[in-house]
Amino acid sequence: MSLSKIEADRSILTSAVETTPAVSSEAISDQTTIRNAVSSANLDELSGKPLAWANVDTQSRGSIFDVVETRKKDVLCRRFRTSRESFDGVAIYAGEACLGRDGAWYMRAFSQS
Repeated sequence: MSLSKIEADRSILTSAVETTPAVSSEAISDQTTIRNAVSSANLDELSGKPLAWANVDTQSRGSIFDVVETRKKDVLCRRFRTSRESFDGVAIYAGEACLGRDGAWYMRAFSQS
C-alpha cells in the first residue's frame, strides 16, 4: 500500500454550518418602513383596523394588522402581521418591533409566515 493510492473519504461529514440567506437592501428598506409605521401607530385610534404602509424607494406596499403591544422585562414591544405587495408577488410576514433603551425602535423579529 502506498500513499499515492489513498484518497479522502468524501462520504464522512464531520460538521456542517447552515448558511443564512443574505437580506437584500430592498428587504431591509421595507422592514424599516414597516417598523416605522408600527412604532408610530396610535393603537387606540387603530382599534383593530389595518394600517397601510408604502415604501416609495422599493415601490412595495401592504397592510399591518393584528398589532399587539406587550411588555417583557420593561421592554415595550409590538407584535404584528403585515402583507407585502411588490413586483415579485404578495407575501404575509410576522414581526416584532421593540423600543430600545436608547429610545429607538428596532426590529426584533421579521419572517415570512
